Amino acid sequence: MENLLSQIAAALLERKQTIATAESCTGGLVGAALTSRPGSSAWYLGGIIAYSNSLKIRLLGVPPDILDAHGAVSLETARAMAEGARRQTGADFAVSITGIAGPDGGTREKPVGLVYMAVAAPHGTATFKHHFSGSRTDIRAAAAEASLRHLFDTLNS
Repeated sequence: MENLLSQIAAALLERKQTIATAESCTGGLVGAALTSRPGSSAWYLGGIIAYSNSLKIRLLGVPPDILDAHGAVSLETARAMAEGARRQTGADFAVSITGIAGPDGGTREKPVGLVYMAVAAPHGTATFKHHFSGSRTDIRAAAAEASLRHLFDTLNS
């Protein structure tokens, strides 16, 4: 993870670009990882932890009809969260995560470990679906790391 964070920091610094985060089930783990890097204030603008639907709507601008039609845990919501974070902060890139970390809250259609994420970039937004296993802590950590890997891939595409 340290190497991944170093590469993300170097890419953003080299390009003089910034990032913001919008997190739900990870509760700030991505922001914490990014700010663990000395000098991160040069490229990390901040993050929004929008655990409730009302904050997703109010702070990130997620349209209520997306939440009604697809739910908080969906590709559509992940996309809207990332695009909202990018818009609200003025960052060049934004990463979002929404999912079900467990141990409760899963359904047959949306089981524990289902996590959606998105990376909003100047050239568009990519969405990703994952299903992680393990404890709540394991799922949250895996989701945070996966989102950073997607960010890294986006920076290098």
